[in-house]
Amino acid sequence: MALDRYGYQVSAAPDGLTGLEMFREGRHDLLLLDIMLPHLDGIGLCRRIRETSQAPILMMSARGDALDVVAGLEAGADDYVVKPVDTGVLVARIRTLLRRATFTAPATAADRPVDDGLLTFRDLTVDTRGLEVRVSGRTLALTPTELRLLLEFVAAPGIALQRQTLLRKVWDYGWDGDIRVVDLAVQRLRKKIGADHIETVRGFGYKFRR
Repeated sequence: MALDRYGYQVSAAPDGLTGLEMFREGRHDLLLLDIMLPHLDGIGLCRRIRETSQAPILMMSARGDALDVVAGLEAGADDYVVKPVDTGVLVARIRTLLRRATFTAPATAADRPVDDGLLTFRDLTVDTRGLEVRVSGRTLALTPTELRLLLEFVAAPGIALQRQTLLRKVWDYGWDGDIRVVDLAVQRLRKKIGADHIETVRGFGYKFRR
């Protein structure tokens, strides 16, 4: 009802299996998943959706328990909120995820005169204009969050980036953001592009290897 008032068209499902069926039958720009769902919980549903779709996913947790948050992000969620959540905060997170799904590449990366936007790092090729990523010629399916995170890295190769900086640029968070979303997104990105491309700078953040 709150999202309706903000002009969003909402399809609601009473359980995870129904939600999966509804998702497969229609087109949805974003999914808001509660962890505690009957029949198929939100984490399981998130994993099933990620098998075929990179649509933005916002996870809701009743307790904000660290295990719930980590499990949701590892399953492929882009962000999470803890209930009870203020409607304004929820809508702000939704707007951020939707913007992220339709963003353009950072000018620092796209303006580089390297093969008209193609950046190559060993086996990894990033098309900063066409927003495509390949490893050894194989095209990767990245979520909008993972793609935006990668573009921030390739725009500054060899430069150590703070977690808080990545939160601000990728998630639009200020100082109060949860750095776990950065760590888990980097972990997922490493699995897709190869762990040796992103180096951990202990106590600081991450650095993209040239």
